[in-house]
Amino acid sequence: MYCSSVLRKSCLHNSARTFKTIPQNLKGKSASDQRWIARQLNDPFVKAAHGQNYRCRSAFKLLEIDDKYKILKPGYSVIDCGAAPGAWSQVAVQRVNSAGTNAEVPIGFVVGVDLLRIPPLDGAHFLSFNDVTDPATQTQLQELLPKAQADVILSDMAPNASGFRELDHERLVAMCLSTVDLAGRVLGPGGSLVCKYWDGGLAHQVRSRLAHAFREVRIVKPKASRKESAELYFLARFFKKNQAV
Repeated sequence: MYCSSVLRKSCLHNSARTFKTIPQNLKGKSASDQRWIARQLNDPFVKAAHGQNYRCRSAFKLLEIDDKYKILKPGYSVIDCGAAPGAWSQVAVQRVNSAGTNAEVPIGFVVGVDLLRIPPLDGAHFLSFNDVTDPATQTQLQELLPKAQADVILSDMAPNASGFRELDHERLVAMCLSTVDLAGRVLGPGGSLVCKYWDGGLAHQVRSRLAHAFREVRIVKPKASRKESAELYFLARFFKKNQAV
């Protein structure tokens, strides 16, 4: 997810109210910083994340996707790419029962990977300071996964913003394509993949690759994705394992 700053900044929502909050003590802050703080204070998903103990608001994007499409089930094995600070992994742990909190359903497995440090989470195994595109990391994932296969691959990762929209779009498309490559190596038959992308001229490359490897490909924009954002998600289901990706 590459949003370690979100975890630190999320403390701002502690003062949020049900009515619109006016930021205080912003002397010395730039106009863009002031807008960011105001948005965080009045964001209902930031408030809900705090109230439900999620590490950041992005948890609600995955919750909405899974509530509708049921891709996470007890007993499933999940890879969370770009997992820091761990909000999507929190959702995955709950949905696949990897912490074993429900003795009546199968116990799943969750492993998260990120270039940043991911704070520990009961029910998840984290590979901090690792590049998910590195073949050595992918080999480690296979060694950790039960039966060396995943049922679901999640990717909310994004590059650090350069300030150049087209460049950032290209870099995120490359990340998406690397996630498709990972699916070809570790995703089991019938598996699912969710990956974030930013709308733009190269997104068709990702959709084409996914359509070749999966029986169903959808574009989804959860309510927790801000309306002004170009952020969208590919949801690919029913992986054709023997089909080259």
